[in-house]
Amino acid sequence: MLETGSMRIVVKGKNMGVTPIAREYAQKKVSKLARFFDGSHAVLAEVTLRSEKGTQIAEVILQLGGLTLRGEGKRAEMHGAVDEAVARIERQFQKYRTRIQRRMQTGPSAGQIASQQAAVEEPEAEGPEPDRIVRTKRFPVRPMSVEEAVMQMEMLDHDFFVFANAETGDINVVYRRRDSGYGLIEPEL
Repeated sequence: MLETGSMRIVVKGKNMGVTPIAREYAQKKVSKLARFFDGSHAVLAEVTLRSEKGTQIAEVILQLGGLTLRGEGKRAEMHGAVDEAVARIERQFQKYRTRIQRRMQTGPSAGQIASQQAAVEEPEAEGPEPDRIVRTKRFPVRPMSVEEAVMQMEMLDHDFFVFANAETGDINVVYRRRDSGYGLIEPEL
């Protein structure tokens, strides 16, 4: 773990050991993301390195307040995968700069302090039986507007996002439609 100013960087391997060179490289690259933040908020950066079928994969998740930015890179070499993941986060930050800065200035309210990360992982390639649940994921749900939920889904690069609708208090789901639009699921209880 490396702490630089208000940023804490954790590098870990998934089903593999992390070499000191890979750890140092990932910490160096991710620490450069600190230039986007003013230092008034604590930022946690989690870097997960893994290898699948000869492809090196680096996933970087930045958590600041109630906001999560996620970038994933896949390359033949781990250094390239880390570079790609960091570049994705930089692009996300540029795209959503105004919203992110506004959110960082106002800070999370008391009901929004819990960080949210709804990372959904795919089942293994061999595939379990279709009617069997292979993984359960629990995460805190915080109130937000539909627009914020769409932004969070885009930044995490997911196809759907579960959130508490700030207007109604109900649990809702936003999702990416195949026709390039978005959908909102509001359950009726």
